[in-house]
Amino acid sequence: MTSLKPNTRVTLCVLEDYKSHWFIAPAKRINEGQDVSSFLVSEAYRDIMVFLMQLNYAMFPCSIKDVHSTQETVKFWELGSAHIQYSDVINRLQVMIHLLDQLIDEVPLDTGPRRFGNVSFRKWHELLEDRVETLLEQHLPLQVLSITDESGLGSMSEIKAYFLGSFGSAQRLDYGTGHELSFLAFLGCIWKLGGFRTSTSGEEERSIVTGVIEPYLALVRRLILTYTLEPAGSHGVWGLDDHSFLPYIFGSAQYAPAMSQDGQIPMEGSRVTAPDPGNVVKANLVEKERKKNMYFSAIGFIYDVKKGPFWEHSPTLFDISGVRAGWAKINKGMIKMYNAEVLSKFPVVQHFPFGSLFSWDRDPSAEPPPVSVHSSSHSTDNSSGSLATNRPSVQSAVQMGAPASRVGTAAAHPPNSSGNTQAPWAKQGSQRYMTTRFDPNAVRVAANVSDNRDSERESSEMRPTGQWNSESSVHNNDASMPPPTKAPWAR
Repeated sequence: MTSLKPNTRVTLCVLEDYKSHWFIAPAKRINEGQDVSSFLVSEAYRDIMVFLMQLNYAMFPCSIKDVHSTQETVKFWELGSAHIQYSDVINRLQVMIHLLDQLIDEVPLDTGPRRFGNVSFRKWHELLEDRVETLLEQHLPLQVLSITDESGLGSMSEIKAYFLGSFGSAQRLDYGTGHELSFLAFLGCIWKLGGFRTSTSGEEERSIVTGVIEPYLALVRRLILTYTLEPAGSHGVWGLDDHSFLPYIFGSAQYAPAMSQDGQIPMEGSRVTAPDPGNVVKANLVEKERKKNMYFSAIGFIYDVKKGPFWEHSPTLFDISGVRAGWAKINKGMIKMYNAEVLSKFPVVQHFPFGSLFSWDRDPSAEPPPVSVHSSSHSTDNSSGSLATNRPSVQSAVQMGAPASRVGTAAAHPPNSSGNTQAPWAKQGSQRYMTTRFDPNAVRVAANVSDNRDSERESSEMRPTGQWNSESSVHNNDASMPPPTKAPWAR
C-alpha cells in the first residue's frame, strides 16, 4: 500500500493514458462465499473504498479563515445549499435522473394478483434497457464515452453495466445495497475517465453527493413505493436499512464538526447546530431535518414505509442513536459497518460485475485477509440474492455505537437506561482528529474480524427472559419506548 501523507485527502486516480487502456466487458466473479475473500484484496475493492472516502471527506464542514480578520467561518453542506455550485456534468446527470423519474409515469401498475413486487417494474426496467445508451450519450461528457481500445471495445460497455445494475432487479423485483453499490461504481467510472472536474477543495465531490446521489436515492424510493419492490439481500429487522447505506455515511458527515485547518477529519463531536442523534425517534423532528440532511432523509423514508415504535422496526439505527460522542463518531462507525455488512457480505456483492475500471485483479499492496467464517459458511446455491443467510454482525452494531445492553437477539429488546455506548471506538478521550490516510488492509482486517465474531456470537446467544423495569429509558420523552431489560444478555 502506497503511504499517503496524513494531511492529504485520498482521491480516485483518473486514467492518464486512454490509448493504452484495454476495456473488459464486466462479468460476474463472485459465485460462492469464498470468493468474497478474493474481492476484499482486489483492485475493485480498493478503488470503491477510496472513492467512498473521497466523497465522505468532502461532506465534512469546513472552517474558512477570513483573510482580513482572525475570525473563522464554518461552512456546512446541507441539501440544496447555496454554497454548493453544480458543474455542467452534474446538471446533466440530474436531468437524466429526472427523465428516469418521468419514465415511471409511462408504466402504469399491473392490477393483477401478486404476492410481492408489481410486475410492471419489469416493463420500466425494459424501457430503461432500451434507452440506456441514448440516455448516457446525451448526458455524459463526450470524452467519457468516446474512448475505445484497439479491439473496438469502449467505455460504454463498462459504464452501462454499472448503470443498469443501479435500479434493482427486474427478475426478482427487489432493490438493495448491492444496487446502490453499482451506482457508486457508475459514478466512479465517470471519475476515472475524467468526466468530473477536479478541485482541491472537494467542491465537485460535494456536488456528486448532493446533486446526483441524493436525487438518485429519491428516484429509487419512488420506484420502491410505486412498484412495491422487495428488499434485496436484506437482513430484515437486523439490517441498518432495508435498501440503502450511503445516505447514513454522508449524512453523518454533514453533522460532524468542521475539519481542522490542516485538513484532518474529526473523530468525535458534532456541529454546533446539529440535532441530537436520538432525535431519530421523533417523527416531527425527522420531517424537519430530512430536507436538509441525507441521514434524516433516509430515516424519513423509513417512517414513510414502516409503522410502529422506531426501536422495534429499526433496532440497529435506534442503537446508534445512543452514541454520545457525536456525529463524527457515528460517521467513523458507519464506514466500518459498510465494510462489514455490505462489502463483506456474499448476498450483497455477489452480483457486482468486474471489468477494467473496477478490476478483479489482486491489489499488489493488499495483505491476505483472515479466513472469514461468515463467507465460508455461505451456500453456493444462494444465487437469487433476495435473502441473506445470516443476520448482520452483532459486533458491527456495537462498533456503530450501540450500547452493549441494547444489542440483543430480538426486535422487542428495549433501550438501555444509561444511553451511553460501551463500544471501544466510541470512548471519550480518544484522539480527536483522524487523518485522511486510507489503509485498505486495516479495513479488510476489521471487516473480517467482525465476521468471525458474528458467527461465534450467533452460536451461543440466548433469548431474554428477564422482566421489564419501567423506571427509565434512553428516550424518556417517547411514550412508545419500553423500559430497560434485565435479561442475562444485557448485563
